[in-house]
Amino acid sequence: MQLNMIIEALIVIGAALSLTFIITRWISRLLYKSAERWELDLTLIQVLNDIIKYTLYILAAAIILKWFGIDLTGLILSIGIVGVAVGFAARDTLANFISGLFILADKSFKVGDVIEVSNQKGTVTKMGFRTTRICTPDNKIITIPNSSFSKNPYVNYTASHKRRIDFKVNIPLEVDIKEFEEKIKETIKKIDGILPEPEPSLIILEIADTGIIAKVTAWTDKTDKVVYYKSMIGENIKQFIKR
Repeated sequence: MQLNMIIEALIVIGAALSLTFIITRWISRLLYKSAERWELDLTLIQVLNDIIKYTLYILAAAIILKWFGIDLTGLILSIGIVGVAVGFAARDTLANFISGLFILADKSFKVGDVIEVSNQKGTVTKMGFRTTRICTPDNKIITIPNSSFSKNPYVNYTASHKRRIDFKVNIPLEVDIKEFEEKIKETIKKIDGILPEPEPSLIILEIADTGIIAKVTAWTDKTDKVVYYKSMIGENIKQFIKR
């Protein structure tokens, strides 16, 4: 008799969890297809997906408990008694949850943005209520607690529609600065992705024994490719200095 009850219990638990898993996967797929079709904000879709997923699993747990004859009212009262201890233990989770709500409400960043927090820089690939996941330029996946964004300053490199590229260079003293500047400007403007306005510029920072220390600046609207354009500018400058 006890064996039959155990088997029956396992079947109920397995059926409830399997059905919940299938429903959450189906809803998740539907949400992402809708986002792709209607060009919806991916950040909102991910958060909505998390809300639905956790809600369904909580409902499944409630159904399983009810089947076992556990009084949910009594359970809630018991939880209330130890609420202080549980709240203290879960304070970090709660802080992450609240921070996630503020990030979503403030629209501080979204999926696809390039951000930096606590010396960690990367592209946001997933946003949830507890954590945010970023992918670094060397393809490392870093999971950051949302509370970090309320405790530490962070940078959104793609919040603006354009970014300035700065490249520091040491120009030999014998080089004609005016001619060098004109050639550099002309060459940089030809790079696909560099904006003509504001136009590239050369700023003299210091004249030292080793040469003229200057900064070349340019602007791009490809905010996620600043490193690439900085490298391109550096290659062009190198060629001119060699001549």
